[in-house]
This record gives sequence, structure tokens and C-alpha cells, in this order.
Amino acid sequence: MGSQEVTDWQGKNVTVAGLGVSGIPAAKVLHGLGAVVTVVNDGDDERSRAQAADLEALGVTVRLGDGATLPAGTELIVTAPGWKPDKPLFAAAAEAGVPVWGDVELAWRLRGRDGREAAPWLAVTGTNGKTTTVQMLASILKAAGLRTAAVGNIGVSLLDAVLGEETYDVLAVELSSYQLHWAPSLRAHSATVLNLAPDHLDWHGSMEAYAADKGRIYEGNRVACVYNVADKATEDLVREADVEEGCRAVGFTLGTPGPSQLGVVEGILVDRAFVEDRHKNAQELAEVSDVRPPAPHNIANALAAAALARAFGVPARAVRDGLRAFRPDAHRIAHVADVDEVAYIDDSKATNTHAAEASLAAYESIVWIAGGLAKGATFDELVAKSAERLRGVVLIGADRALIGEALARHAPEVPVVDLDRTDTGAMLAAVQEARGLAHAGDTVLLAPACASMDMFANYNKRGDAFAEAVREIGAVDG
Repeated sequence: MGSQEVTDWQGKNVTVAGLGVSGIPAAKVLHGLGAVVTVVNDGDDERSRAQAADLEALGVTVRLGDGATLPAGTELIVTAPGWKPDKPLFAAAAEAGVPVWGDVELAWRLRGRDGREAAPWLAVTGTNGKTTTVQMLASILKAAGLRTAAVGNIGVSLLDAVLGEETYDVLAVELSSYQLHWAPSLRAHSATVLNLAPDHLDWHGSMEAYAADKGRIYEGNRVACVYNVADKATEDLVREADVEEGCRAVGFTLGTPGPSQLGVVEGILVDRAFVEDRHKNAQELAEVSDVRPPAPHNIANALAAAALARAFGVPARAVRDGLRAFRPDAHRIAHVADVDEVAYIDDSKATNTHAAEASLAAYESIVWIAGGLAKGATFDELVAKSAERLRGVVLIGADRALIGEALARHAPEVPVVDLDRTDTGAMLAAVQEARGLAHAGDTVLLAPACASMDMFANYNKRGDAFAEAVREIGAVDG
């Protein structure tokens, strides 16, 4: 089971850890390949019982309410990526010498098994910007006439991509740190770590372990390891990676690029990595205005996507056409409306301080709506870096006091409205307060730096509430 070439699954005893978006497809695929599949799951609620009934109808054994015990005879565990490495199940597996794969590892090993050529993977990870970069990359690859899809942590199953009827020339693959932890044999064509900031430390145990799992994406790269010049930690991960002979380190920067880098010169995205005589020559790829929105962190995403596409041999024109065709997902620095010459921007997806910092850096004079569930984060560095851009702040949510304290320490002159309410009208009140603080030419920015679940089902609902509130004040205005 430990070798790369597992060709005969017939009768193999495989335990799948966890029902859900990755566990259920994995169980079905393995059962279809002839494996004897047992699913173990911690939960035993109504939803789990319904999912279990569906699998049991196929002939899969499901054990609910016991995710800790290793089923007898298990030869392999395939785990949902969210299961923490310190689970008793994995300790039992280690003691028994049973390997543990994630769904990404399973997909990697199953690709090409039907005799068709396996599509190479261009892989993206990072604390922030993964989904946008992968979608930009897929748009660029499509503009080059390649059959591709954005898959992985983005919500499209890698198992479906590698085993489905559709064939691809190349895949744009978003990978989380969880998925990388459980994918020891993954070897991408080219890959990038966009940035590194503390996140999911409760899962990984330390920043060092989190970074190491992110760095796995570079292992065995064939053509290019793409890193962020402004984030030395990403370059350090490239240096530590064991790559194939001839694989190159390629940087991206918002400044003027050096040789083997992509960067920006006078409003132009420029390639000095994938050109002849990169010490003397540069290739224009696109204009900054082709990137939507042209916020600094989004330009960095575009450069990373361009680097991966160029590593795959995509022509410059396809980079430009792909970026022009790309439309960002909702709630990612989305312009909602202008009211009284004030722009209202929805970046509800900024659920941590690193994402909020990038969002705040995109505007000059900001009324900031922030707060929610802090997830253990601290806000001093974020506030200190952004203080000079703040016209005012409206605080919402359960942990708003943490941001308020950081503002008192690092931006005492900035007016702050502390909104102590969590009812359905709270976002409208926040937008009204922000409007009162804003001047013509300002930006009211929802970039909460916190999770949303204290007040909303998810960040999408939070962003929708913001947009609805903006439209309401605009309608009243009109």
C-alpha cells in the first residue's frame, strides 16, 4: 500500500475517516474499485445516519460515533483533511504500521489509472488568495486553449477530476495545509506558496508545523517553484524542498522584477523568468488594469497565476486574455456601490488578520467595518500597519473589543463606533454609522478580520447583509 503503483484494490481493507465532502466520494470510489471499505465517523447525528444509510445500501460498512478505533484488518486509512493528526485513530495506525492518505493523495495515486495520460497539476497554496489565484490560473489556461478546471480545496473534487469522463490537459489545483499534510507523494508540475501567516495553528500545533505542511507543495516539482519575494518564508520553503533536477525558483513581486522573477513596471505585468536571456530581456504580459480588482494583493495573485501558467508554456497573450476574462467570486473586495461619492466595498471573505491587512492596503482613506469571531487572533500588528489609512472604524461582533483595544493602543485618534448588537438589523446600523464617518472620496470597507459565525451563517451571508444595507441607504438617498 505504501508504493506509488497500487493497481489492485480488489479485497483491500480500507478505512475511510469521516463522512462529508471528501469522505463520501472516497468511500464510493474505493468501493467501486473493489476495496472492502469501512467508514468511521465521530458524529452520530441525523445527517450522519442518512449519509451512512446511503453508503450501506452500496455495501459499505459505516461505524458512527466511534472515530477513534482502528477497524481490524485495516491496510490503509483515507482521511478527510480536517481530521487532526493527533487523533487516536492515527496513533493506532502508526502503531500497526498502517499508512494514512488524504483524499488528495488518493486522487494523485489514482490519476491515469484508466490508461489515459494523467494531466499535470499546477498547485497553489498559501494563507490567503488561494481560490482567487487558482481561478485566475484556470482562466489563463483556458485562454490558451487548454482543457482545464479549477479543482481541490476550491470545492470541486479532485477524485471527480481524475476519474471522471472529462479529460484535461492540465489541472489548476488549490490545496489547503490540511490536504498537504496528508499527501506525502504528491509531485506537482509547478507550485506556489502565495504567503504565510499564522492560521490553523490549533490544528497543526505550531507555526513551524503549519509552514512545513505548506512547503510540501514544492516537493518533487518538475519545472518551477513559485515564491513571494515579499514573504521570505515562502522562499525559505523553496530552498528546503527536494525538487527534480532543473526545477527553478521563480519569484513574483509588486516591484521591478529581477532575473527569474515576474513583477510590475510602470503599470505593466512583466515576465523576466520564462524568456530567452532573462538577464537582458523581459516579456510584457498584461496591464495592471487587466486585473480586477487591481488591489495590491490581487495583483500579487495574478503574478503568481501568470508564473504557473508560463511555467506550463502558456503564451503571454493568454495571460492577458485570461486575466481580462476572470471575474472574482462574491465577497472578495467586491465593489457594491457608490453613495454620496463614497465607495462601499465588500470583502467579507477577509476572515483573518492577514487577509484584512491586504484589503486595507488597497485603499487610501477608509471607514473600516470589522469584528466577529477572532479565532485566537491578535490585532495589534494589523491596526499599527493600517492606522494612517483609517478615517473611522465601526466594530461589530462577539470579539470586537479585541480590535477596539488594539485601536486604542495604536490609533487613538481614530473615531470608533462600538456597535453592541447582534440582531438582523445590526449590519444596516453598522453601514449607517460608517456612512456618518465617511467623507467624499473615502471607502467604506467591510474587511472583518474575523470569522462570521457569531452573527451570520457564513461570510457569504455577512457580505450579502452588507450589500443589502448599502443598497438600502442608497435607495433612501435617491
